[in-house]
Amino acid sequence: MIFRAPEPDVVIPDVALTPFLFERTASLGDKPAFIDGPTGRTLTYRGWAEGVRRAAAGLSARGFRKGDVLAIYSPNLPEYAIAFHAVSLLGGVVTTINPVYTAAELQHQLEDAGARVLVTVPPCLEKAAPAARAAGVREIFTFGETSGATPFAALLTAQGNPPAVAIDPATHVVVLPYSSGTTGLPKGVMLTHRNLVANMLQSTCALDIGERDTILGVLPFFHIYGMVVIMNLGLYLGSTVVTVPRFDLELCLQTMQTYGVTFANVVPPIVLAFAKSPIVDKYDLSRLHTVFSGAAPLSESVATAAATRLGCRVVQGYGLTETS
Repeated sequence: MIFRAPEPDVVIPDVALTPFLFERTASLGDKPAFIDGPTGRTLTYRGWAEGVRRAAAGLSARGFRKGDVLAIYSPNLPEYAIAFHAVSLLGGVVTTINPVYTAAELQHQLEDAGARVLVTVPPCLEKAAPAARAAGVREIFTFGETSGATPFAALLTAQGNPPAVAIDPATHVVVLPYSSGTTGLPKGVMLTHRNLVANMLQSTCALDIGERDTILGVLPFFHIYGMVVIMNLGLYLGSTVVTVPRFDLELCLQTMQTYGVTFANVVPPIVLAFAKSPIVDKYDLSRLHTVFSGAAPLSESVATAAATRLGCRVVQGYGLTETS
């Protein structure tokens, strides 16, 4: 028996990921696309698009070509979306890596993915540098300045446009996240431009998000949930994503209050904290209209308790890295 959703079928355009987002965001100008929660540093839609083009031109000038792999080993930051889409625009592949990985775990993924370039943050460089050397990575960039790596900002000084690259959305891989699957070491999942475009369009049918919304960006962008449903879907829908580099309940609550978060993508333990933690009452979350939970099952009792306490909708969804 075939079960069908009540909504119309999703029409998936035959377009590469980043040009698809450029079409959607061209008119948004100085609207904030990303805000760094701890500092308030803002990246506008215009700044994001210009940064992507400049970083792509900078990478191209250093010999990065279609099909090459760049690894991002970083917590959530606004610049993450620039690095990700600069690679996408060049027809390259991004492999996203958990920033708490050990040097050995990092080295394994770099080698397995065939990464030529690594982007990280200064606090991770102590682990990243030896792992990159052992894996044969050609160059390391950091979001921020430190000795032993090239500042990512150096790529943003590139002049001119990046080269035009022919991309077949249905067959060209754009991202290589790693999934544990069922056994053994994590394995790379080859997701095409079409995979991510389709998944964003699917998500718009289920999530009530738009330009009016400010989205909590605490779930890691290296994971398929944060990558598609927060970072890329936020760009597609013209929302503002407030990035949080690590989960800390009080930091999240403060961020939600400060920036008036309206939509929070979370996981069940965070929903439980929303429902039970006494510190929640210290913060004004009145603008929050939806909590969306994923990555693991959420019980009805916890969802109901959180919805009652916060005065908002609590819904859940599911997915797989392997299906984007």
